[in-house]
Amino acid sequence: MWTPEGSGVRAAEGHTPVKIICTNRKARHDYHILETMETGIALVGTEVKSLREGGAHLKDSYAAIDRMELYLHNAHISPYSKGNRANHDATRKRKLLMHAAQIRRLMGKVQEKGFTLVPLKLYFNDAGKVKVELGLAKGKRDIDKRRVIAERDAEREMRREIKDREKGK
Repeated sequence: MWTPEGSGVRAAEGHTPVKIICTNRKARHDYHILETMETGIALVGTEVKSLREGGAHLKDSYAAIDRMELYLHNAHISPYSKGNRANHDATRKRKLLMHAAQIRRLMGKVQEKGFTLVPLKLYFNDAGKVKVELGLAKGKRDIDKRRVIAERDAEREMRREIKDREKGK
């Protein structure tokens, strides 16, 4: 399927295209992501309009369970540019929508030592609904982060060497 360059639209295997609003690249750097899941999110009208403009970021955001309900904290959705005094608060606590059985399962895992719920991606699904990709994660230690960076640099250097050999340099 053809998609315009830089449009944010992608086609996955067996799925219809989705429009990615923002990703949390820092989460993959700071955490080992053990499991991912899709959740809905309860938003007000100006938040959806702002997301359509691309005004959001997930840096330093997290999800927490409070009284058997799942909430997204510190996610920044910019105020709608054409909004009025009824515009939304940019970093308010937002309810995530999941079945109670899924929340109970997550609650058991989150209570284990070192596990947390981090949002990885905010996107529109094929029906135009805003979804959050949530990851069950365990924090990385600094030595793990350095090892990943070193492996990535070594891989990049090997690819560069192979490319130079193929060119005949």
